[in-house]
Amino acid sequence: MNKKIMILVAATLLSSELRAQQPKLTLDLSKPEVDVSPKLYGLMTEEINHSYDGGLYAELIRNRVFKDNPKAPDNWSVLEQGGNKATIELDTKDPLNEALPVCLKLHVEERVGRAGIINEGYWGIPVKPQTSYKASFYAKATDEAIGPVNVSIESNDGTITYASAVVSLDKGDWKRYAVTLSTNGNIKPTTQAHFVISVKSAGTYWFNLVSLFPPTFNNTPNGNRSDIMQLMANMKPTFLRLPGGNYVEGDMFSNRFNWKNTLGPLEGRPGHPSCWNYRSSDGMGLLEYLEWCENLKIEPVLAVFAGYVLKGDYLPAGPLLKPFVDESLEEIEYVTGDVHTKWGAQRAKDGHPQPFKLTYIEIGNEDGFDKSGSYDGRFTQFYDAIKAKYPQLQIISTIGGRDPLGSRFKIKDRRPELFDEHYYRSAWEMEADATHYDDYDRSGPKIFVGEWATREGSPTPNMNAALGDAAWMTGMERNSDHVVMSCYAPLFVNVNPGAMQWSSDLIGYNAISSYGSPSYYAQVMFSNNIGNKVVPVVGENIPTQTRNPTKKDTLAGVMPKPIPALFYVATRDNKSGVIYLKVVNTSAKAQQVDMVIDGAVKLKPEGMMTVMKGSTPEDTNTIKEPEKIVPVTTSIKGVAKSFNRIFDAYSITILKLEIH
Repeated sequence: MNKKIMILVAATLLSSELRAQQPKLTLDLSKPEVDVSPKLYGLMTEEINHSYDGGLYAELIRNRVFKDNPKAPDNWSVLEQGGNKATIELDTKDPLNEALPVCLKLHVEERVGRAGIINEGYWGIPVKPQTSYKASFYAKATDEAIGPVNVSIESNDGTITYASAVVSLDKGDWKRYAVTLSTNGNIKPTTQAHFVISVKSAGTYWFNLVSLFPPTFNNTPNGNRSDIMQLMANMKPTFLRLPGGNYVEGDMFSNRFNWKNTLGPLEGRPGHPSCWNYRSSDGMGLLEYLEWCENLKIEPVLAVFAGYVLKGDYLPAGPLLKPFVDESLEEIEYVTGDVHTKWGAQRAKDGHPQPFKLTYIEIGNEDGFDKSGSYDGRFTQFYDAIKAKYPQLQIISTIGGRDPLGSRFKIKDRRPELFDEHYYRSAWEMEADATHYDDYDRSGPKIFVGEWATREGSPTPNMNAALGDAAWMTGMERNSDHVVMSCYAPLFVNVNPGAMQWSSDLIGYNAISSYGSPSYYAQVMFSNNIGNKVVPVVGENIPTQTRNPTKKDTLAGVMPKPIPALFYVATRDNKSGVIYLKVVNTSAKAQQVDMVIDGAVKLKPEGMMTVMKGSTPEDTNTIKEPEKIVPVTTSIKGVAKSFNRIFDAYSITILKLEIH
């Protein structure tokens, strides 16, 4: 054998050997396939990071009922121009009503120049061209002050008036006034603006419930910001877990989410302190949650207060707990009852005669933190009452499954339909536990992963977090016959200084702009590309990687084990014949992967490929660079029952393959 032939043979053998070691994914369409839960991907949110007030809820006036600080009118200031003498102070001597006992008193001693009150909004009032804003307020004045009042949106330096209107105060007691403020088409969008009510005469004025609304999503009254709602709509969620996690409980019984206080006209809502160190206006009330679901065409998953608060206080099962059990039944009636029921009639009075669809009720939130062990009895009392009146509803327990909190407790007396499990971890921890649900006992209650997130990056997650999220989602999707619902948390963060209490949040925004993080786009990719059957996938020669031990690992005496660098899941839509193959490459090296489609099918040679990738794991999106990392979709050719693709480093890829 001559030298050239020997070299050729050696090269061929080496190529074959390397080929044999190349990663391979085999999709077996001949095996029985389990169902994909139709409600796998949803939404969870609560009042944290100014998620509602200063976020999703479209109200632009901050501290609109003057209750944020009992000592001073926070976020309000006095307007004095041209030698005018004016003062403002809080006044409780002449309340608007029992719910709103605090008003803002403006006293104008001399009327030389301009005088009035200014609100700075939530880190600025957003001004946009050709936009109409609905302003309203309650006011009254002494007789000498009766007359015209100017309502305006102005630049912070006072040199530009973007929009203005005039109302005339009437004599007598409190009265509501409303105007429309419209901007012209040649202004530049800005948040360097504030809201002003200025007066024409000396005298004393009182104000309450001062409000300014921009256009809302679907023009819903008292509604939500259009841009943030659209970001959620793009996720194609199927449910909303409401009214959130810790927000359900509150720190104490007095500041739990009391849904009855959130109903009806805004002037009847007292608001309450939230557990994240700022006050909730309760403009986002129970009906607004339900209308949020209606606008996105999704279902509510209703969590009811279960007698335990964050500071550790609780009511044991029995007579003391019964009022809260009864209240949960009334809340369900408000959501689902027809207009002939007491609370269905109240919902109709509030403007929504049609009942809402409701399938799931969650009893409490993270009750594994209740070290008294009272949840077993509390859950049983709620379970029995709800099932007796609403046997069709599925009950979710907040402890159970295999999570560390749930392992300390058992629901002895009643079997819930679902356990709610929560996971907040690093990217490595998510990837290392991506098979978490592979061997769960299918005979037990199904799983609702009601809160989960890879916590890397601030204020919103970076690409490495998105990779951890995607790896974790492959495991949930592969086991979505048992993991029937999931929702990332927290959903929102206002990115302005001082607005955030919890880092690594899915969607960021300021007063005028919003953006999705890489983790957000990972959610969009997964929820927009899913079939109704899980396709078995076998991986061979999957590369692994090991990180350096962290300080936490060293202290615990744990040496991280190698974990896969590739994660994958496949589903199929039986009606359309589309196969969705998701591949996550968490490594710094591009991976060439052989793919084999087993089964009696014929594939179209063309397909679609959607890829999101980062140059480094730390790459991210920001309010200034909102689309630095986004999915890109291209067409591909050469699809066959055996073909190969290269998956980029630090990437999430979805292959959309069609069956003839």
